[in-house]
Amino acid sequence: MHHTSLVMLLLLLGFAVIHSGGAALRFWGEQHLGPRLWRLVFVGASLPMAVLLVAYFLTHRYDGLRLWNLQGVPGMAPTVWVLTALSFVFLYPATFRLLEIPALLKPRVRLYSTGILRVSRHPQMVGQLLWCFSHTLWLGTSFALMASLGLVAHHLFAVWHGDRRLHQRFGEAFEEMRRTTSILPFQAVLDGRQQLVLSEFLRPAYGGVLLAVVVFWWSHRWIGAATAAFSFTRLNHLLS
Repeated sequence: MHHTSLVMLLLLLGFAVIHSGGAALRFWGEQHLGPRLWRLVFVGASLPMAVLLVAYFLTHRYDGLRLWNLQGVPGMAPTVWVLTALSFVFLYPATFRLLEIPALLKPRVRLYSTGILRVSRHPQMVGQLLWCFSHTLWLGTSFALMASLGLVAHHLFAVWHGDRRLHQRFGEAFEEMRRTTSILPFQAVLDGRQQLVLSEFLRPAYGGVLLAVVVFWWSHRWIGAATAAFSFTRLNHLLS
């Protein structure tokens, strides 16, 4: 294993501890600090680590062995972009309440099974799988593969962890939701436990998701400059 791959896995482990650990402590934190202050503490701990992960991944994405090179294959670039755009639809189902993210509105835990949750009870896991698959397919390096395996492992753990927390908070109401939804995409739809309602997807938040995809597509032209700047930082030298 290339040493930067190991560093990436350790960074992912650190992020998982902070992010999933913060989720596990949410009930305690909201009781002692209040929902708004706890949200700010949680975001303040998670966001810098997430930014570091992205910066380190982009800087070292071509490290290690080149396992395959499909970047010249006709149609590969649009395929990766379509899969990435689709991953964003799954990754950000909570963006319907944007003002709760910075705690301008009181953050709340809700139990619902509409929209994208009819497809999968854990859409962020599905979105992460799509993102990892598309980017690993494009990059083809051992570093990208190891980073993707680490991300997938964290989200598979989050499936169990998320169900456990919702059961503890909502009890039988969550068990009813569990019975009528599925983890695997479209399984509950195919076996008749769910029925897709297209009107539930016609929401302004999905316009925000589309805008985010366009912004990320446009910002990819600056990846070279950004990674070059990060590669010369003391933090990158300490990690690498």
